Amino acid sequence: MPERFRPFLVLLILLVIGAILSNGGCMAKYPNQNPVGETFPTAHGENLDKEPIELPKAYMGKPALYMVGYIQETQFDLDRWTIGLTQVEFPAQVVEVPTIPGMFPSMFKGMIDNGMRSGIPAEDWAAVVTLYGKQAKPVAEFTGNMNPRNGRILLLDADGVVRWFWDEGFSAKRLMELKKLAEDLDK
Repeated sequence: MPERFRPFLVLLILLVIGAILSNGGCMAKYPNQNPVGETFPTAHGENLDKEPIELPKAYMGKPALYMVGYIQETQFDLDRWTIGLTQVEFPAQVVEVPTIPGMFPSMFKGMIDNGMRSGIPAEDWAAVVTLYGKQAKPVAEFTGNMNPRNGRILLLDADGVVRWFWDEGFSAKRLMELKKLAEDLDK
């Protein structure tokens, strides 16, 4: 291949990868579940600071809120939750968990993580834990990933048990319900 065509080929490959990832392509579909009362599955990921994290173990001992997203478009919903949680001074640790099951996205995890780093302030990187491939699958099965644009919002107690779950998009009413439960769990 002539050298002059190489940049165009790279651009084409990146566009195809972006289209596949943004639309949840190559992602197995799991029916939505309500996991309240169940222990969050063990999953090994890495935060954007490149530190290995084991969920839920890393955040046990106090309540934690996991915001799980399956596709890039989920970020809109998670951003609304984040703004609301900040405004109400949410009383528990908040962890964003981009969860990308499937072999294909796993091959590009470095590129995907670097893309996330470019859009997230470095001060927040420790609270973003990405799960890929076989580590993402148990979480996808646990919550379901139908309607992937909606985030999965899970409040876990100190033992890693889900005490509250929502997957129908941001709701101010649900935010207040969630805050009250988090305050009660933190006592």
